[in-house]
Amino acid sequence: WRLSMGYEEKLKQLADNYGDWWEKGFQTPRMTSELYPYDKMFSPIRVNNLTLKNRLVMAPMGNIDMCEETGRPNQKMLKYFEERAKGGVGLITSGLIPVTFGIDKSLIELGELSYFPRIDRSRTVYSAWRDLAGMCHAHGSAFFIQLTAGLGRVGNPQCLVNQLKFPRSASFNPNWYMKEVPCLRLSDRSLRKIIKRIGQGSADAKAANIDGVYLHGHEGYLIEQISNPAFNRRKLGHFANYETFGIEMIREIRKRVGPDFPIMYRIDLSLALNATYKDRMKSTKPLKKFQNERTVEQTLSYMEKLVQAGVDMFDVDLGCYDNWWLPHPPASMPAGCFLDISEIAKKHFKERNVKSNKGLEVPVVAVGKLGYPDFAEQALRDEKCDMIMLGRPLLADADWCNKAYAGKVRDIRPCIGCQEGCLNEFVEGGHPQCAVNPRTAFEEEYSAEIPKAETLKRVAVIGAGPAGMTAAETLVARGHTVDLYEKSGSVGGNVDPGSKAKIKYEMKNYLDYLRYTAEKLKESGRFNLYCNCAPTAEELKEKKYDSIVIATGSKQKRPPVEGIEGSNVVFAVDVLQNPELAEKAERIAVIGGGVVGAETAYYLAYEMNKPVTVVEMDKFIMNHTCTANRGHIIHYLEEKGVELLNCTKLVKVETDGVVLSKNYHKNVPDPYNTWAPILPENIINPMEKKVKPQYKELKVKCDLVVLATGVSSDNELYYELLKTHAAPEIFNVGDSFKGAKVFEAVRSAYRKARTI
Repeated sequence: WRLSMGYEEKLKQLADNYGDWWEKGFQTPRMTSELYPYDKMFSPIRVNNLTLKNRLVMAPMGNIDMCEETGRPNQKMLKYFEERAKGGVGLITSGLIPVTFGIDKSLIELGELSYFPRIDRSRTVYSAWRDLAGMCHAHGSAFFIQLTAGLGRVGNPQCLVNQLKFPRSASFNPNWYMKEVPCLRLSDRSLRKIIKRIGQGSADAKAANIDGVYLHGHEGYLIEQISNPAFNRRKLGHFANYETFGIEMIREIRKRVGPDFPIMYRIDLSLALNATYKDRMKSTKPLKKFQNERTVEQTLSYMEKLVQAGVDMFDVDLGCYDNWWLPHPPASMPAGCFLDISEIAKKHFKERNVKSNKGLEVPVVAVGKLGYPDFAEQALRDEKCDMIMLGRPLLADADWCNKAYAGKVRDIRPCIGCQEGCLNEFVEGGHPQCAVNPRTAFEEEYSAEIPKAETLKRVAVIGAGPAGMTAAETLVARGHTVDLYEKSGSVGGNVDPGSKAKIKYEMKNYLDYLRYTAEKLKESGRFNLYCNCAPTAEELKEKKYDSIVIATGSKQKRPPVEGIEGSNVVFAVDVLQNPELAEKAERIAVIGGGVVGAETAYYLAYEMNKPVTVVEMDKFIMNHTCTANRGHIIHYLEEKGVELLNCTKLVKVETDGVVLSKNYHKNVPDPYNTWAPILPENIINPMEKKVKPQYKELKVKCDLVVLATGVSSDNELYYELLKTHAAPEIFNVGDSFKGAKVFEAVRSAYRKARTI
């Protein structure tokens, strides 16, 4: 690249390619085993004095709310990690563990509590860390603790209300959640204290039999705020040089732990803000403050100095909170999106003969949607990286590594990239979970082996979407005989239309997995699948089932406006199933800017090359969606020229367009804003400017109207079954009870089925 183009030009090219990435050389990998056996992936590697049994690393998925109120890791957290160790991964890393309470004011909640696990509080927390290390070691996995200096500008600004104290950062930076809240500049004295705290945390980790320490130096958290000129704009003082803090931190760790304790560092090769937002960096608050980001060349030079100070290995990615889809690549991003980035670092170290203090090559760990065994193995064989980091794939299937090693790739439950359980759940106030794996973070409650039922039953399950399939699989494991009825021609429910777009390739893998699971269930001799079959309540009653589980999902809503029944109006799911419905349309209006509406607009704009307008009556496009997922979609909808109209209501559908009522008030949020988050509904921003009603009628010309106006539970059969007493036990799970996401469907079906 340095011969053909500069690093910064390559960053811009990558950022541009992340929209229609399937046209730019990125693959859509499947769960295949063509490269089996995976000899490269399952070969050992040495890091300092530690030998890891394979090249697979569990990524640092935040362990928010997986601790007691003291910060002591609880049984939920311990069993969650032990399950991944049993699953065969070589190295496990924790989520971020702060050691700067009292310095970073954003870490403390009311009552001096915190939702972060801690290692800094007192000896009361140490025993849990020792137990955790022992659990991992028993199953042949090493464990590194990820220490963080704190959150800084990306921390909770409620400390201003709760403690009357401002959040703090490397310079006077606006808070990410509430840009009106300034973060005060940390003094040199405070930064020296942080270095000492991280050194102490590392020494404590070593004393707790933890195998290594892992520095949380990426994504715009506090270590990076001090180590990147985008955020560290200090002109005077000891830490005005953005490299000083990190180098002195590593030296302090080495001083406290000695030469033989591995140190890993997570870093982004670039924030990629300029590559992402281009000219907007010069005009948009707060982005224009951050224009002077660390370049790739500067990062590589900094990494060399960190190695000299004592770092043994790195994992590298791109991005920060202000373009959050990069460090947290969602379903719509390509697989292996950062392999080019890890390759840059690996080649640089090789060309410069960079060696660790032990005289070893410095392993570079690749991150970014690598949960496909063939794909991961090929990256290692092509020397794009030295190790593979798996985060969400190990939440979706804790046995990913064991199954890959045994060649049982089709048995791996694939991640769908929704980030609803692993990320959005704890943002909204819960703890990390997984949309497709209902045991994730419930390992302390649910045994891996589903217990056999005391009384064996004949059970009917109605609906073969994620809820129905989860229920059927669990019930068969319980020993019951299951008849699964599906009104369509195959298993999958709404996963089928949801897997049609190129950006939904992970959902396609999940659909394949559901259908493969159905075929495997037939081998039990206690499972029957009836497709193209929608039995009535009376028919089910006649069959005298012991239990009936309703998983009939949801049905589309049609808003009650004039012209909505016209021939130019179709549902989004119909367009996805039958794209010929949109082939002749010259311009399309999508009504509803939630996940389905925005992703359908993306499909129409990028794959069918149609001019599209999205109409949403909420203040925000894709509200209640993970920030990373909505950010990627919205950013590239703007790049493609898709018109987004928020605070806009559908009034009437006409043959040549739609009549709308749009709020033109000055405080209507910018629908293309991806550099700031949507606050949870239970959080009030007292400085938020009110949006007042200032509606005017407007007409948008189009010849096709696509409805994505939400769904309602399809529960008529359930209530009819109750009314007719069709079986002694009748249960309603998944979307037919509540919700419209795989996450809720799978979770509810599994929990209920384990009790039948």
